[in-house]
Amino acid sequence: MRDLAGATWRKSSRSSNQGNCVEVADNLAGVIGVRDSKDTDGAALNFNPGQWAGFVRAVRADALR
Repeated sequence: MRDLAGATWRKSSRSSNQGNCVEVADNLAGVIGVRDSKDTDGAALNFNPGQWAGFVRAVRADALR
């Protein structure tokens, strides 16, 4: 697991106020962090940029059903 100290977390502009959001940190070299916005001190998932790009492509193509 990579150290995410110094990460700048953000939520999607499409997030609602219902609390079912994730936050993404993409400001660190070589790692993308993803965490639950309700549990900011909890665990975070770590992806390399290629993995994250593949996930985003699949979401945009609606290929995760």
